[in-house]
Amino acid sequence: MKVAKEWRLGSMGDTKILPGSRHRSPLKRPIWIILMVSFVSLFLVCAYIYPPNSDVACYVFSSRGCKVLTDWLPPPKRELTDEEIISRVVVRDILDTPPVESKNPKIAFMFLTPGSLPFEKLWDMFFRGNEGRFSVYIHASKEKPVHVSPYFLNWEIHSSPVTWGAFSMVDAERRLLAYALKDLDNQHFVLLSDSCIPLHNFDYVYNYLMHANMSFINCFVDPGPHGNGRYSTRMLPEVEEKDFRKGAQWFTMRRQHALLVMADSLYYSRFRDYCRPFADGKNCIADEHYLPTFFNLVDPGGIANWSVTHVDWSERKWHPKSYRAQDVTEIAFSLNLWNGHMKLEVIFNGNFGQYSFSC
Repeated sequence: MKVAKEWRLGSMGDTKILPGSRHRSPLKRPIWIILMVSFVSLFLVCAYIYPPNSDVACYVFSSRGCKVLTDWLPPPKRELTDEEIISRVVVRDILDTPPVESKNPKIAFMFLTPGSLPFEKLWDMFFRGNEGRFSVYIHASKEKPVHVSPYFLNWEIHSSPVTWGAFSMVDAERRLLAYALKDLDNQHFVLLSDSCIPLHNFDYVYNYLMHANMSFINCFVDPGPHGNGRYSTRMLPEVEEKDFRKGAQWFTMRRQHALLVMADSLYYSRFRDYCRPFADGKNCIADEHYLPTFFNLVDPGGIANWSVTHVDWSERKWHPKSYRAQDVTEIAFSLNLWNGHMKLEVIFNGNFGQYSFSC
């Protein structure tokens, strides 16, 4: 039989005998704590799967409502609609398809105009000597234009009336893309208006766009009343407010993206139905939101999020600033010979940097 050992502490004269190990009774498990943790866990799981929809149910959790619960819970994954599944399959296949090879790649210049083009002579100088490297398409919504340049003759497409701010603007853009896509050599597509002019010579614009593996579409978040303030919840579930974007109408687009626009019916229909002037008490301008939102959803990495077309909105009006004679230098419209070719440079009193066009 083992005897408990004596432990001596301190000096040799002071001794204290410590008892050996004693048998302890097992601890009682705190059953009520286990039950409480289980109940809270079950409660949170149920609240995540079946979130409360009424204000009364929300205030059971917190005086600040459901926001407290949703702030730290991950957003629940919703089931995609049939239209969304179809759209994603089409988008994936178009983006994965190798671009059409062309021995003579061209840029399609698409003019959206009410009638004649006041800067047609300037565009004539821009195109001269570059035959075979561009195409021209004209959507004249009000009257048949009168042309002064042979590059614009017989290039009017079937047109419909266009109202500023209305969805007919988006339809006109898609109509121009459809006609331009018929030519397999067209590899890049530029939307222009009757007030647009080139800022550089043709070679500069051609090389810049053709060597860029992206589309130049203006796309940004605008939390103000003229941005996300135009969003309608009737676009749900396909278009959420966090995905709603804004951008200037002007774009340059590579061929695969132009095909995506033609193939889209899901997001097109949502903007057609719920992004209109004075719809639901909001003044939604579709041509400023449809394409930026669409590409933010289907291929955000494929666009530059900025445009190569300069538009000055600093005057804070419904229309951008119009440039007058005093804004243009004396050498703006000079035409010089450079290595046997005509060189056109349009120079304004300002720094235009990356821009290729001005409207």
